[in-house]
Amino acid sequence: MSVKPINIGVVGVGHLGIHHVKHYTTIPNVNLLGIYDPDVKRSNYVANKYKTVAFQNLKKLIENVDALSIVTPTSNHYKTAKLCIENKKHVFIEKPITVTLEEANKLLDLSKNNSTIIQVGHIERLNPALMALEPYYINPKFIEIQRLAPYTIRGTDVPVVLDKMIHDIDILLSLVKSEVASLEATGMSIITNSLDMAHARIQFKNGTTASLMSSRIAQNDVRKIKLFQKNLYSTIDLLKGTTEIYKIEQNKNYKSNILKSVEFHRNGKKQFISYMKPEIKKHDALELELRNFSNSIIGKEKPIVDGKSGADALAIALKIQKIIKKDFF
Repeated sequence: MSVKPINIGVVGVGHLGIHHVKHYTTIPNVNLLGIYDPDVKRSNYVANKYKTVAFQNLKKLIENVDALSIVTPTSNHYKTAKLCIENKKHVFIEKPITVTLEEANKLLDLSKNNSTIIQVGHIERLNPALMALEPYYINPKFIEIQRLAPYTIRGTDVPVVLDKMIHDIDILLSLVKSEVASLEATGMSIITNSLDMAHARIQFKNGTTASLMSSRIAQNDVRKIKLFQKNLYSTIDLLKGTTEIYKIEQNKNYKSNILKSVEFHRNGKKQFISYMKPEIKKHDALELELRNFSNSIIGKEKPIVDGKSGADALAIALKIQKIIKKDFF
């Protein structure tokens, strides 16, 4: 039985929004009905390029679709998403979900009352290098994450914690299934009028500790995760798309993805350190996100990062920001 196509619109067709438009034109069972952007020239250009309709009125676009991608500046997320949800439309909101936790919680309540889906664009959750960990038992006791980038004007409408670190907060919460026990943070402004670099140390109630470093004043792009747990160490390069695992095993293993196995003795017992590189299944993370969104609308899947997850990441990001501003500004 054929499924009725989902009519989807895109609000905001700038640097990232145009990629939403591009992917929606190729995802099965999705009809890109139209787009809206206050920059009429840009809107017309994107509409002509991808053979869709440039709406001059946001409310008209909302009225004619089932769901929308909201790819506007963060300061507009709440207002735009609220209008969509009040009209019983499903929304995909690029990260961070909103500027304040109060706004995020209002959207969650509104979504529940109107039976709509909120999905949040924490794209790194779908990074192929991170997803390569899925076959392994991951229960880290210490996590170190670095996210550094050269300065660009894009994204500086919000502090670095909401622009960059929030990606890693979301990853962290997906890896550590525990509540936060304590949080320490430091940071500073270098070029902009808001935080340009930040470091946070998070202690979870289950004993896991995490160190997060983010900066938008760096010479090179760096996006790396290191996981430490009993009998396993992993390093993940989200930028290069590589994953390496060092695992202690009782017997010499001959699995195809093991590149090297070194014998050592501990407590009088012979053991082996196996070095392996899991298979990385390449995919476009944004396309996978948007496919997940469309499949969630028809009930085939659930959002990989739902509104609650987006709000949880925002809550910690705002706490980090508050600590830094209190102590250093």
